[in-house]
Amino acid sequence: MRASFVAPGKLVLAGEYAVIDGAPAIVAAVDRGVRCALSPAERLEIDAPDLRFVGPVLEGAPPARFAFTPWNPAPTRTKAGFGSSAAAVVAALIAREHLEGVARDPAERLSVAMAHHRGAQGSGSGIDVAASVFGGVLRFQGAAARALPDITPLVVWSGRSAATGPRVERYLAWGGRSAFVDASTAIVDAFPEDPIRALEANRLLLEAMASEAGLDYRTPALDAIGALARGAGGAAKPSGAGGGDSAVALFPDPEAAARFTLAVEGVGLIVIAVTLARAAHRAPGEDHE
Repeated sequence: MRASFVAPGKLVLAGEYAVIDGAPAIVAAVDRGVRCALSPAERLEIDAPDLRFVGPVLEGAPPARFAFTPWNPAPTRTKAGFGSSAAAVVAALIAREHLEGVARDPAERLSVAMAHHRGAQGSGSGIDVAASVFGGVLRFQGAAARALPDITPLVVWSGRSAATGPRVERYLAWGGRSAFVDASTAIVDAFPEDPIRALEANRLLLEAMASEAGLDYRTPALDAIGALARGAGGAAKPSGAGGGDSAVALFPDPEAAARFTLAVEGVGLIVIAVTLARAAHRAPGEDHE
């Protein structure tokens, strides 16, 4: 039996950095992630761009070929910040579960996937893993995820990739984290009631934190995206650690979103189309004997 499995990527809407300290955050699972194709083989074969993440998940698996490719990749030359390493871990895990006839519930799957991802990465909140495991829009804290009403942001590529690790190290060395975590938690709690206002408040909080911590967060492109969003009646902020990758934007109505899209495309920036994605799953219509 041949089968394919897909795991979605993520966009963090609120709560970045504070989530590392156990504070809540809001994340959306989107249709840009990782596909794992499972096929028969005489021994265990793994075809993946980075074995650090999927190798440990598949260690000791029965003979089969696991081939990993981007699922609906973003139209950028480099990574756009959708959490592909976490998606790869989850795709590998559900493919192995299928092969071995294991039926984990989502909470157990999250725990196993988070352990593998942290083992490969060395740290991390697990928010990107949760997005892949549960899908939809989530309030994530610790190792627990709760579904929220659907909301799909507009996504704009900033033009360059950014490394998360060095920025997290700067944040962890900063002495002002306690007050920052409290402020971030209040924003996350207010997000469901007024997402646009919360997104703008989170942008300002993150920029202030980055300035105090000496963290490279803002870029001219990200600043321009934020200004254009505000000019169209909405709000925008980096999704994730900042310094590049993608920004997320929210608007009160489709007309405002359309004005923003025209504005960012007019200055040469790329809008990345996304839709909300359900939990990692076996892809229909791709199985054959």
